[in-house]
Formats: sequence, C-alpha cells, structure tokens
Amino acid sequence: MEDQFAPSTDERAQAGVVTDFNHVERCKDSLFMGTPPRGYLSNSLKKICQRYENKPRYITVYDPHRHIPIYSAYTFKKSDGEKKVDFPWMFEPQLASEKSSSNMEPFPQSSRMHMNFEDTQAVLEDYTDVVQYERGQLNPDEHQADPLDKASTYSLTNVVPQIREFNLGPWAAHQDLIRKRLNNYCRGKAFVITGVTTSGHTIRRNNQDRVAVPEYMWSAYCCTEFDQNAPYFVRYKFPVFGAYGQNDHVNNHMVEVPLKNLEKFLKGRMDVDKNFQIFYNDCVPEN
Repeated sequence: MEDQFAPSTDERAQAGVVTDFNHVERCKDSLFMGTPPRGYLSNSLKKICQRYENKPRYITVYDPHRHIPIYSAYTFKKSDGEKKVDFPWMFEPQLASEKSSSNMEPFPQSSRMHMNFEDTQAVLEDYTDVVQYERGQLNPDEHQADPLDKASTYSLTNVVPQIREFNLGPWAAHQDLIRKRLNNYCRGKAFVITGVTTSGHTIRRNNQDRVAVPEYMWSAYCCTEFDQNAPYFVRYKFPVFGAYGQNDHVNNHMVEVPLKNLEKFLKGRMDVDKNFQIFYNDCVPEN
C-alpha cells in the first residue's frame, strides 16, 4: 500500500532548507552513513542542504536567531590548500522564504537587503565594521578541490565571527594540519564536521544584536579507510579524531582530543542531550 504521507518525488528532490538529510539531493552524501550528529535540543535550528549551481555541496545546521551556523558537515577533498578569494559572498534565499530558490545566491550589488533576509540570517553589513573579527568558514575552501565546491563555501550561512588572532593563527594552522593529514593518510572518503559553542558575545549593528560570536570552535573527522602503515603518532588519530579551541585573542590554541573527549567537552557547553553523538556509531564502519 502506498504511503499517503510520503513526500512526492518533487518534494524529495527539492533542497535548500530541508526537513532531513535522507536523500542524495538533500546532501545525504556529506554525512558518514548518511547520519547527522544527534542530540541537539533546539527546535528552531534550520537544516540547510547547501546547494550551489543546482548541485548539493555540503550540510549546514543554522540558528536563524543567532544568525550563525551551529555546524557544517562536508566531505573532505584532497587539495593543495590554495585559498580562492575572488568568489562573491552568498546568502540562503530559503531561510527568508520557502518559495525562494534552493540555491545559495550572491548578495545583490546594492547594499539594501530585504528585511526578511536580515531577520533570518547574517548579511554583509554585519561584518563590515568589525575589525577584530574575521569571517571563519566551517567548511573551509582549502578542504575542497573543485572550483564550484570552493565557491560554495563562501556563503555567510557557513561563516561565524572568529577573533582575528584565532582565525589567522591556531585555527588556520589546524585546518592545514588536518588537510595534510587527510591528504597523506586517508585512503577512502573523509567526513568532517565543524561546529561552534555559543556564549553571550554578539556583533551589534544599529543597536540590535545581529551575529553571535562562538566561545569555542570544534571539528572532527572520520576516515575509516586509512594507511595502516602510517607512523604511530598519526595512526592513532584514525579512523576518527577531534579538536577544539577557544575563539579568543589569547589562550586560543587548538587541542586535539579523541572523539569521546570532544563530545564530553561539548556536552557541558552546548544545548544537547546525554546522547549527543557527532558521528554515527562513533565512525566505526558496519561490516
């Protein structure tokens, strides 16, 4: 008997802001075993299948009240780490209106964004006069190889305000370390999830709280097929390992930790339940 509540094929293929990630067209392939982190308690978070030029690229779970992503999940691509800086910054039309395009779109040339958009997400003006912050990508373009995949990381829905010293120092160094490690020792697909914990700090504009500033940044990767002959100091960080660092001017070094330690650290600092889990089955492949 046909399930009368099943979504139509059209609905299933539509991406952008989605109800779940259970379909290739809704970015399922960006997740280990097609499964997102579990245990987030807030009901107001929006699931975005980040689409660029009609193709699903990666996943972001977005907080439309704090105007920042809570995490982005993507598949790592071997790359030389070159950063492309000539891409336009984009926004997510569907956060403002369900009828809008399911592809991210460049910000219009005129500075006036529709109020609807400002209510649901960060806009370029939020980042213009804040010299102490950099736009920190959760899915960094240096972890992508294809120019269109790189371009898709330049959505403000994939960006959080990072203290300049942290962004250009420990955070950049960590992203490069992971890039080289996965380039050299991961033999299969590597899944990465990068996220934030929030605190009370906020970028304000026109006397309004606009964009939350994360207190901590964290990241974890999962690569089940790796070089078994890698030196031990690298090998023990496979198949899965994590890291976190304080988004601050000082004391902002990145700390690499096993996945369980990372989850424990985050449980005390995020709105998650006791079953909080970053990777399905802790990145242990099912035989």
